[in-house]
Amino acid sequence: MSTESAPAPQGNVAEEQRPRIAVSALTTNLREYGLILALIAIMVFFQFTTNGTLFKPVNLSNLVQQNSFIIVMALGMLLVIVSGHIDLSVGSVAGFIGALAAMMMVIWPLGPFSNPLVVSIICLIVGGAIGAAQGYWIAYHRIPSFIVTLAGMLIFRGICQALLGGGSSVGPLPDGFKALSSGFIPDVIGPLTLIPPTVNAAGKTIMGSGLTLHMTTIVLGLIAVLAYAYFGVRTRRKRERHGYEAEPFALFVVKTLVGSALALFLVYQFASYRGLPVVLLVMGVLISLFVFVTKRMTIGRRIYAMGGNSKAAQLSGINTERLTLMVFINMGVLSALGGLIIAARLGQAVPAAGLGSELDVIAAVFIGGASAMGGVGQVIGAVVGGFIMGVMNNGMSIMGVNVDWQQVVKGLVLLGAVIFDVYNKNKA
Repeated sequence: MSTESAPAPQGNVAEEQRPRIAVSALTTNLREYGLILALIAIMVFFQFTTNGTLFKPVNLSNLVQQNSFIIVMALGMLLVIVSGHIDLSVGSVAGFIGALAAMMMVIWPLGPFSNPLVVSIICLIVGGAIGAAQGYWIAYHRIPSFIVTLAGMLIFRGICQALLGGGSSVGPLPDGFKALSSGFIPDVIGPLTLIPPTVNAAGKTIMGSGLTLHMTTIVLGLIAVLAYAYFGVRTRRKRERHGYEAEPFALFVVKTLVGSALALFLVYQFASYRGLPVVLLVMGVLISLFVFVTKRMTIGRRIYAMGGNSKAAQLSGINTERLTLMVFINMGVLSALGGLIIAARLGQAVPAAGLGSELDVIAAVFIGGASAMGGVGQVIGAVVGGFIMGVMNNGMSIMGVNVDWQQVVKGLVLLGAVIFDVYNKNKA
């Protein structure tokens, strides 16, 4: 007579699997969570070491405006690196475009073509043409991107200096153009005064007293946070509906609450100063666009496939030459936009504009989790990596750390990020 053991209750199995799923979710998203936690930790560290200066509204606005061009170019560099290439010319192209824009608006008598908006459009087209020229040799003639873009770095730095007549600067640039980097969105709703400002004996308002909120910034911030939570829930439900493993609900809630709280804090700080910088809105639109392209569009998936295995991508019918060309055109346009932001920030074009910025851009992408071998990288990671670089630059400058040692610290952070990436791959 044989005996059969009763099956274990399914509820107990499910209870045992829940901790494993939580650990698996943490492991899978370790890089993403680690980056965000690292950014928060770095900001808190510099908040204390700078005696509260880092989180002051005016400093946060300066932080965004000073590092916006790095974030913008990092979006394009992400796709370049994911596709298995590199672009060393972005800093020189940015400097050249800034010089070209200044010459068109200030020196050359171009009539209606000297209008800042017209000049900006022309410069973006020129940037795309530069990217196409470099991408052509890389895609169709198989010349390594390192060599082509190194040549571009030298060529466009030289043209930039030639345009500006050696060591001179060109300016001042029109106020309408400078608003791209130093401007703030208008308060169309109207300000809300919570604490009236203090008036001195002469009847003049004391600067920094009182508290008035920029309500347009508050409303836009609330809309952005609600959209972040909504799309997060929607994505999670979609994964579950299609049978994919989703992160535990508790972990999802904590991540959403922390992200929302951080965003609302920053929105409040901006609203208590002059509102959202215009360049922050430009960055937000570009980040949203690139997230959509990389996660929802076929071309984004093809770029990742090409970077992961170019031969396999070709055999599956992907036109890798055309795709590579498009990636470098995109990089050229974003380099041009970065150059316009730099010129608008400085209020003039200078020969050294963008000098060495390609290193910060590449470092931001690698710190954000991109692989030097291609095929791996996330838009949000590159953005967080860029802000990590910006916060370190800003914090160390406030502390009075010598520029030489700032370079050492940034180099060590970059090396640590790459070592962490290699460790994760070997472990996998």
